[in-house]
Amino acid sequence: MTTVTFLTEEGRIVGFDSAGHSGYAEEGEDIVCAAITSAIRLVESTVNDVLGLAASVKINEKTATISLRLPGGLSEADENVCQVLLTGLMVYFTELHDEFPDNIEILEG
Repeated sequence: MTTVTFLTEEGRIVGFDSAGHSGYAEEGEDIVCAAITSAIRLVESTVNDVLGLAASVKINEKTATISLRLPGGLSEADENVCQVLLTGLMVYFTELHDEFPDNIEILEG
């Protein structure tokens, strides 16, 4: 199962940790894993490559973990965009959990 933990501080999402393989199917055929990875890559690319914000991203393929942390000191506009992106990611993963409850779990920490 993949567990995604959204990290919050003072009512804002500051990042997330994703850990584990979903176990829906064999590697290369796992649609749940592909959906999770694709959504994470979209958010990370938007934050770092489109907005140019230099969020910290750590990936460990051996342990199947991905972590993202927003940088501090964001402008109000960048903060708003990041909150929309991360909230959208949380909603998407929650909907994915509703469809595949044995393969993805969503937590807030």
